[in-house]
Amino acid sequence: MSALHLLDLGMAEIGRILVVLGIVLVVIGGLVMLLGRSGLPLGKLPGDFLYRGKNTTVYFPLGTSILVSGVLSLLLFLIGRLKR
Repeated sequence: MSALHLLDLGMAEIGRILVVLGIVLVVIGGLVMLLGRSGLPLGKLPGDFLYRGKNTTVYFPLGTSILVSGVLSLLLFLIGRLKR
């Protein structure tokens, strides 16, 4: 939705959009918390790079990113197929 479309909406519609986005963020946050407690090795997969220097730590979860991307792509593909 572009900024021009937001100008055409009334305050009630913008409020509804913000509430829905807030609920979506809460659900995603809850899922992330549950995944963290589930014992899955997300973030510690082969291909996740960690560099610890004297004063810096750099973490790049490449393996986890590829896995999450594949799962989300498959999920969205299946949802798209079911909607047809």
